[in-house]
Amino acid sequence: MTWDEIAPLLWEGTGQTAAMVGLSTVFTVLLGLPLGVALVAFDRGGLKPLPALKSVLGVVVNVGRSLPFIVLMIAIIPFTQFVVGTSIGTTAVVVPLTVGAVPFFARLVETSLREVGGDVVQAAQAMGAGRLTIVRKVLLPEALPGIIAGITVTVVALIGYSAMAGTIGGGGLGDLAVRYGYQRFEVPVMIATVVVLIVIVQLIQSLGDLVARRLSHK
Repeated sequence: MTWDEIAPLLWEGTGQTAAMVGLSTVFTVLLGLPLGVALVAFDRGGLKPLPALKSVLGVVVNVGRSLPFIVLMIAIIPFTQFVVGTSIGTTAVVVPLTVGAVPFFARLVETSLREVGGDVVQAAQAMGAGRLTIVRKVLLPEALPGIIAGITVTVVALIGYSAMAGTIGGGGLGDLAVRYGYQRFEVPVMIATVVVLIVIVQLIQSLGDLVARRLSHK
């Protein structure tokens, strides 16, 4: 294939990957952030100790993290069909991407929150701040650089997951690599896809690192 033939395919695949990863990232942060906060708050010595509930949440998170993405993607096909009406295509892939990334991101949020000094929380409690106020105005702002770094790692992981989704017709660059690079032995397409993925990951990692450094200097 010539570059004139490859370029439109790469453009379309990149757009589909960006859509999948972008939507999945939004849903992952919306679901994973409160889950990570709950893992810290419900722990012994947390803002609202509920060890039994924390243990249940911990098990759910660990199970979610232990499943390889391609297995998870196939296992929740009925759920995906229930949510979006289909199990094939860019929109459908957002469901397993989100389900797979939420436990991963929640653990990263938990780790970042645990790095916040206990004296900061105790000072807020001494001033009469409530639990939600402490979470919103103390824990999350203090842990923000780590959370941004966690989002960056999660986005990079989602890009890898989205590439795997191409093996079952999920669209994006992974689908392009499978259909043209693997099934049709179009080596130039495979090389171009790999290069684009590397460039995207490097840009996202560099941007995430920059934002995290800027926030940590405040």
